[in-house]
Amino acid sequence: MPIEFTDVSPREAELPLTNFTRAHLGIVSQLEVSARLPELVEAANRARQTAADTLDLFRNTLLPHHAEEEAELFPAVLLACNAAEKERVRPIIERLTSEHRTVEALWKQIEPSIRAAARGSSPEVDAEMMEEIVRKVLRHARYEEVVFLPLAERILSRNGDHMAALGLALHLRHAPLVVGYI
Repeated sequence: MPIEFTDVSPREAELPLTNFTRAHLGIVSQLEVSARLPELVEAANRARQTAADTLDLFRNTLLPHHAEEEAELFPAVLLACNAAEKERVRPIIERLTSEHRTVEALWKQIEPSIRAAARGSSPEVDAEMMEEIVRKVLRHARYEEVVFLPLAERILSRNGDHMAALGLALHLRHAPLVVGYI
């Protein structure tokens, strides 16, 4: 329970102990703020970890995912399409690829402040830009899940060789490099 100190009256201001009372006002005020220090440190630690996790997500998952779609999935689907399907699929792939570039450009702008936050610096992370990236990635993923991937599955599953070739290409992208001895 905090100690309550009241303003000092003019008469009391003349008393020698008034300086001690005023000092206590400042001490108590600062201690009430200091009492929150553990939760503030915990919040700072969570912010650093979230920033590090965000860097990891983009560097090791999201950006490689975009590259994998563009290098393997999109060409495989286009190759397996008939002429009518190509007319439908091309604009979808163009949209998805354009969305990749938009998200990547936004990430390039915000990444330095996220990196600084992960190191424990206290940079200004642009909240609007972060919200925009999240919004765009979520909308992109929904579109891909609802429109593109069901269509891709229908096209690729008509011929088991197409699906197998995609599976092999993806496997090889993730397989560790083995250096042989001669």
